Amino acid sequence: MGEVLFEFKRVGNVIRASAMDADTLTEVTVVAPLGANPTHLKTVAMRKLKYVLEKSAGKS
Repeated sequence: MGEVLFEFKRVGNVIRASAMDADTLTEVTVVAPLGANPTHLKTVAMRKLKYVLEKSAGKS
């Protein structure tokens, strides 16, 4: 996994954190309450992205 791009977007009473792998253009999204810690959201989104990439590569 190379460069990872993050995006945070408020949608009503929640925040959507997206992480995208720049090499494969694989994107995942996690949703949390507005008061959630941005650093924690990045960590969760990164873990989910890693899981999805490994699963798609057949490593799960």
